[in-house]
Amino acid sequence: MPDHDPQPRPRAGRLTYLSESDRAAIYGAALEIMESVGQRVHHPEALELLRAAGCTITEPDLARIPRRLVEQARATAPHMIEVFDRAGAPAMSLGGYNAYFGNGSAVTSVYDLGTGEHRPTALSDGVEAARLCDALPMIDFVMAYAHPGGGDPHVALLESFRALVANTTKPLVVVAENAADLEVMWRIAGELRGGADALRAKPYFTLYAEPTSPLRHPVESVDKLLLCADWGIPAVYSTSPLAGGTAPLTVAGHIAQGTAESLLGLVVHQLRKPGAPFLFGIGPAVLDMGTMQSAYNAPEYLMGYLCAIEMARWLDLPNWGYAGTSDAQVIDAQAGMEAAELTFLSLAAGSNLNHDIGYIDYGMTASLELIVIMDEYLSLNRRIFAGVEVSPETLAVDAIRQVGPGGDFLSSKHTAKHVRTAQWRPTIINRQGHVRWQEEGGLDLREKARRKALKLLETHRPEPLAAGVAARIDALVAGFVPRA
Repeated sequence: MPDHDPQPRPRAGRLTYLSESDRAAIYGAALEIMESVGQRVHHPEALELLRAAGCTITEPDLARIPRRLVEQARATAPHMIEVFDRAGAPAMSLGGYNAYFGNGSAVTSVYDLGTGEHRPTALSDGVEAARLCDALPMIDFVMAYAHPGGGDPHVALLESFRALVANTTKPLVVVAENAADLEVMWRIAGELRGGADALRAKPYFTLYAEPTSPLRHPVESVDKLLLCADWGIPAVYSTSPLAGGTAPLTVAGHIAQGTAESLLGLVVHQLRKPGAPFLFGIGPAVLDMGTMQSAYNAPEYLMGYLCAIEMARWLDLPNWGYAGTSDAQVIDAQAGMEAAELTFLSLAAGSNLNHDIGYIDYGMTASLELIVIMDEYLSLNRRIFAGVEVSPETLAVDAIRQVGPGGDFLSSKHTAKHVRTAQWRPTIINRQGHVRWQEEGGLDLREKARRKALKLLETHRPEPLAAGVAARIDALVAGFVPRA
């Protein structure tokens, strides 16, 4: 199986959810929040950038952002971001209706693929997930999957990054504790590319950072954002306001606040380096007032998420998105229903960079079986969203004429010509009748996904790093001193 799907990604659909007046009203509310309410920016250098640009700074870190700076940042930020794989080949064009998908990051529990046990994570889980994602053709980028337990927590994210680099050739989305470990990740990527200039020209990884709702921007988050601007690393600055907890309970208010928070990051980022690659995002989680649990898959979450996608497109910015998650505790019908719903909406709305495939248990646990299932689901739906070719060949009038009334197309030359391309073929979805299904073991989808994952992990070997590059990467990780 090839490391990457050789076919270009089809342009997704044109699902719309908000009217033009709705989008304008949400943007207007976000601008009012930015200009009259203000946001706390706990970063002296960013505050000076804002003050020099004409923002009002009071109390001493409350920044009020005039509309003109938001419009200026929108004008300088790129509308399309090109991302490349480990070898430097084009991998993703982030923007427009292009939809790409990857797994999630840094869960603390997994279902063991061999035993089925629910247990704490280890670094080996991240290695296993990276290798599996490398083998699955519909997974476009890879995240660290599991937070490694048992070691120095200040080195854990860097160790996970090294494991990703060694075990997949696909582009990465990463998280970093602060600017110190982010710099080492950048240096490692430079070793792969052959220098900082080559890495800037062909970005290999995207950084995920976020503010703290409501309306606060920590030193570490802004530090990473500024370094990404300086070094040309595509930066996601996605807020995670919790409706009913750290954001208004109403969907419109939830998204207005989230828009304001992400846009402040955009302003700071573009003031630092106009034209640097930036992705807008809102993770509109909902506080369930019945259980006090943060829900990923509540209908209000999905409603807010569709609004966030539309706001990104209205702002003409690439967006950070979600897919393949469930609040279920096991891989069951609820998990399949919820993971499919979110993924389909991301495809239909054309969300750009969609992560978290494989998450269950509100993002606390992950499942390799679910990643395999969603790879198949993406394959099926990318077939649908590729559209229908209408041409003299596919209209098949000549073939219909040759068969004529009362004939059959099973022996038709037209059928033989198109038999390998006209139909999508599943790998784990059942297409057998009951008798054949029983003869083949009577397996459910989860078990078939588990067996496929085990087989891929046994047979698939990602392209190894050159020995010299691997040694230099090891030396950079060994020499890392966490920030005090």
